[in-house]
Amino acid sequence: MIKKELLEVYSYKGDGFKPLVVYKSWRVAILNFIDELEPENIGRVERHPETDEVFVLTRGEGVLFVGEGKPEVKKLYPQVMEEGVIYNVKPQTWHTIELTRNASVLIVENADTGEKNSEYCDLSPELKQFIRSNGLKK
Repeated sequence: MIKKELLEVYSYKGDGFKPLVVYKSWRVAILNFIDELEPENIGRVERHPETDEVFVLTRGEGVLFVGEGKPEVKKLYPQVMEEGVIYNVKPQTWHTIELTRNASVLIVENADTGEKNSEYCDLSPELKQFIRSNGLKK
């Protein structure tokens, strides 16, 4: 058996978001499907003014929606995700994600990313419809 001082191994099979590795100023987390990530349930976007956030689809299907606008989101762009590809959401960029039930995403971000240093914006009915129309075709 390999000593824990040499190698740590983590996995997460539960629902939703779970930080697994935190080291100094960064963390690695897993985001697995939850009902809030169905297109009809997505009602808001978020952004992190001071940091990037990296998403890597590891299984399933996903669409990363990124948006622009100040002080609220005015326009969204859908990015169909490919497994193993790195998607780096830049600071001040509104974003949300749609996932299939079998999907999992690896997230790398600043360890202190959370409600205290993030901003949230409720989506207009038009942008909610945009997500339903431009997400995954099931």
